[in-house]
Amino acid sequence: MTRKLSLTVDAKNVAVYLHKGDLPGSVSFNGPVAVDSETMGLSLIRDSLCLVQISDGGGEAHLVQLDRASYDAPNLKRVLSDPDVLKLFHFARFDVAMFMRDLSVIAAPIYCTKIASKLVRTYTDRHGLKDLTKEVLGRDISKDQQSSDWGAPELTDAQLAYAASDVLHLHALKERLDAMLTREGRVEVAQSCFDFLPTRAALDLAGWEDVDIFAHS
Repeated sequence: MTRKLSLTVDAKNVAVYLHKGDLPGSVSFNGPVAVDSETMGLSLIRDSLCLVQISDGGGEAHLVQLDRASYDAPNLKRVLSDPDVLKLFHFARFDVAMFMRDLSVIAAPIYCTKIASKLVRTYTDRHGLKDLTKEVLGRDISKDQQSSDWGAPELTDAQLAYAASDVLHLHALKERLDAMLTREGRVEVAQSCFDFLPTRAALDLAGWEDVDIFAHS
């Protein structure tokens, strides 16, 4: 079953599709895809993965409301694990860990706008998606629905709009952050950080979430 919602983002119409269980086999993406997820909370032990959002930066965003009893979503898993498709995240560490735990896939290759932001926006400690999008793109995004019940059987239009907004700006953010990484000579270190993210996520799941294994003590 698919439900459709229309949004206006920067004067452009965006079609938001909510799919139950999995992506339809007919859905395809062009180039890098922006990915995000919604969960019941931020604990990798306690909280479950509920929703995955994907957009290729065009006029559509696809949201998959997962069956938490089985997490049987072969089409979605195929996209997330495709080695030829770059996945854009904001704070990939958490999403990648959730996908490892509940979907049993390693999402790679990865680009994380939060890591890129921390490497080039060293003049601030405000690296959340809302602050980053406001400064770099001049766009305001709402976080009103961030702490809502993503495990509800039926999601509201406000929840869908919020979920979609988190993947509709990542392509533009990557373009601007790439220019800053090049300017500051930090492209290679950024790529090394992105490549390490699946290992960092695996460490989180294995119990080293709050431990810096590189620290002296």
